[in-house]
Amino acid sequence: MRTSSKILQFLLASVAITSCLAFAPTNHGHGSIPSTLGGAGEKRSVACAVKRMPIMMPTQEPMVPYRDSGSDYASFIGLNSALLRDRKLWIGKFIDDNASNDIISSLIYLTTEADNAYKPVELYLNVPGALLRPSLAIYDVIQQLKSSGKEIITTNFALCAGMGSLIAAAGTKGKRRVMPNARFLLQKTGIDSVFQGQATDIALEVKNVKTWNQKIIGELSELTGQPYERIEQDLKRDFYLSSDEAVRYGLCDEVLLPSFGKMGLPVNVDLGSFSSGEDQKYQRDRPEPEEQKPTTPAKKKKGDDDDDGPQIAGLK
Repeated sequence: MRTSSKILQFLLASVAITSCLAFAPTNHGHGSIPSTLGGAGEKRSVACAVKRMPIMMPTQEPMVPYRDSGSDYASFIGLNSALLRDRKLWIGKFIDDNASNDIISSLIYLTTEADNAYKPVELYLNVPGALLRPSLAIYDVIQQLKSSGKEIITTNFALCAGMGSLIAAAGTKGKRRVMPNARFLLQKTGIDSVFQGQATDIALEVKNVKTWNQKIIGELSELTGQPYERIEQDLKRDFYLSSDEAVRYGLCDEVLLPSFGKMGLPVNVDLGSFSSGEDQKYQRDRPEPEEQKPTTPAKKKKGDDDDDGPQIAGLK
């Protein structure tokens, strides 16, 4: 009987310790919780400091109001979901297997939507890098959508590096855009992860990477119109291109420049005092004002009087 009571007390103490450790236990020298683990007044204390975790939102994605067509009120949805409903897809991260699955599923959803199937799909890109196989899967899906008559608009916002440049150039001809300060980086792809094995296995993996690099050079040649030999020569080292150079190279079709005329703003803006040709001077640089000399009142003519009324010309 005494043994069973000890076991019961031990289990109760374990539950108390576990519930306390559900927070992040960090001992700062305070917050000890006494618990009786044995009979005959035997007491032990377990130090368990409580460190409260910050309250997190259910999702870290920004929430924005969105109202469907025909609805009387707006509801808060995720920012990416709101863009997706407008047939816009933001790709702003390194493309690995998980990112590739999300992008491909979003593209398939946009193309199978019956209500807006005729509208183009817009891809906004800021890809700092990408793995070979996941990027080629996205590239193949874009090519399939283009062959079925879908219009794909691509816009490079900041940087498209490696396979990101291939995805940006895979858009519909005439609809490939780039921001003025965005860049492209063309480079060969390597092994996705560290490969271990025998020398024969490593040689096979290297041969496979070379084969895929030749495949990518051929795809870039077809998309840009550049000869195969030139692209092969450019890819021997990291090849950076600005927005204007990318247009001339054939990676994109136009640079998105701000046009104030289309926004309804006046082209000739009056700058006020800043448009003056005079040199702007600080107050300490200005010359001191000259002392004003006292002015003597004008002498009155004879016959003039303050009480005289207005005189009419020709009358004396």
